[in-house]
Amino acid sequence: MIPSLLWACVVFLIGSIFGSFMNVCIYRLPRDQSIVFPPSSCPRCGSRILWYDNIPVFGFLMLGGKCRCCKEKISPRYPVVESVTGLLAVLLFFKFSVSVTFFAMFLFCAALIVVTFIDLEHRIIPDEISLPGIVLGFILSFFIENMYLPGEILSWKESLLGIAAGGGSLLLVASAYQLIARKEGMGGGDIKLLAMMGAFLGWRAVPFIIFLSSLAGSAVGISLMLARKKDSQLSLPFGPFLAFGALMFIFFGRQIIAWYLGFGSNSRG
Repeated sequence: MIPSLLWACVVFLIGSIFGSFMNVCIYRLPRDQSIVFPPSSCPRCGSRILWYDNIPVFGFLMLGGKCRCCKEKISPRYPVVESVTGLLAVLLFFKFSVSVTFFAMFLFCAALIVVTFIDLEHRIIPDEISLPGIVLGFILSFFIENMYLPGEILSWKESLLGIAAGGGSLLLVASAYQLIARKEGMGGGDIKLLAMMGAFLGWRAVPFIIFLSSLAGSAVGISLMLARKKDSQLSLPFGPFLAFGALMFIFFGRQIIAWYLGFGSNSRG
């Protein structure tokens, strides 16, 4: 019990440190700024953030959520991203232990977190995340575990089919919607993001992610329209829902698919 708790704390700390860097990516990528230079500073007064103020989560709490110099409020997104990244690192560690799959899935999940927060705020999915992600996912397919078939390597064929299925399926849906509705309903960023997901998770993940993300998106959209009394023109970024579907596939995909197939068989029987 104690060693497991100690490992969880260590992994959470390391994950939250990566989360701090991801906050830099979330802020700078949409603004076409370098994620390496200059060091972090307050966007209002420009003062350099001290290293001890940059400690994940605790730095935010110690400062009371305000800049040390100008007292400008710091977005709560910073500790949220750091905490979520740390938690995901722990969950992945206990699922895959120290392995190539663990490091690959952590990088993948980190990319999903960056995409989610950028898409929520700016309604874009940066190519700097999805395009290199497609290449990296394909390369890692030679080494990482198949999420649907535990104990087996994903393989380059599964990854390549996942890229084609992910990019092709959403491209088909987007083209059909644009043809029928005479307007764009899904951006190219979503298409490339799903292709990246297919690269890391294989073709079997694609229909699962599309179904679950569409279901979640519809539920949230309808709830918001009812709560805000908006009409059917309410639009939501789809990237966060795709990310949700991908995370569900990593942790519960095989079980959910088995339950669904079993439920379908029982219903017909």
